[in-house]
Amino acid sequence: MTILVTGATGTVGRHVVDQLIQKGHKVRALTRNPLKANLPKGVEVVTGDLSDPSTLGSALADVSGIHLITTGAEYTPLQTGPEIVELAERAGVRRVTVLWNGEKGPFERAVEASGLEWTQLQAFEFMANARKWADAIRSEGVVRDLFGGSRIAPVHEADIGRVASVALTEDGHAGKIYTLTGPESLSVQDKVRIIGEVIGREIQFIESSEEEREQMRRMGVEEEAIDYVISWHLNPPESASTVLPTVKEVTGLQPYTFAAWVKENADLFI
Repeated sequence: MTILVTGATGTVGRHVVDQLIQKGHKVRALTRNPLKANLPKGVEVVTGDLSDPSTLGSALADVSGIHLITTGAEYTPLQTGPEIVELAERAGVRRVTVLWNGEKGPFERAVEASGLEWTQLQAFEFMANARKWADAIRSEGVVRDLFGGSRIAPVHEADIGRVASVALTEDGHAGKIYTLTGPESLSVQDKVRIIGEVIGREIQFIESSEEEREQMRRMGVEEEAIDYVISWHLNPPESASTVLPTVKEVTGLQPYTFAAWVKENADLFI
């Protein structure tokens, strides 16, 4: 049977694809633009859009599991969860993993109310979020960010892929909500220091609120949502900075450090 990965070309979805391929599973990747997918050899790439469930019929054929994302274009929450879940059940899908940000909406509730063997994957922050500093580091040796002292335990996207691949292909994960972190609680200033150490360059940190707002505006985020994100990061809940053993418990592997992520992506900052 085949496993369908939605958001397959995204930050996390690509790692889910890679992990499943490494385990020898058949993977079908859903994307709005197959010509730009650039996925590994052997992956079946199909056209579809989660915001339009009518496009998903062929993608769901002979699928045993699905990795689902809950946001669409411009990071807006999908409102089509109930329809997608119904289609999946009709198609005979057994397992689903759902990547969510801790704010349950119609999509998550529809999955929980279904007969599917669901596993929800929660991450407070991806290590890949550090990519937003790349241009300023390369051109100026500077990071401008509002949240210098706020601590969060970010997770490497590959670890999310590892956990998803296990939950989609092995028993014992149905009905679980896995909060995933890396092995360290880090502030923005910690991350800036680590990037500098890895690339061998001193990087200056400048506290700046407008940089955050402008970046989110360019992504199409509404002002109310921007205010919420900034408020959350200025005072993140204690749970966001708590290092958890979930990755090791589910996969048997130690989670990647932020330094390891930077080494893999050093070209972004040089």
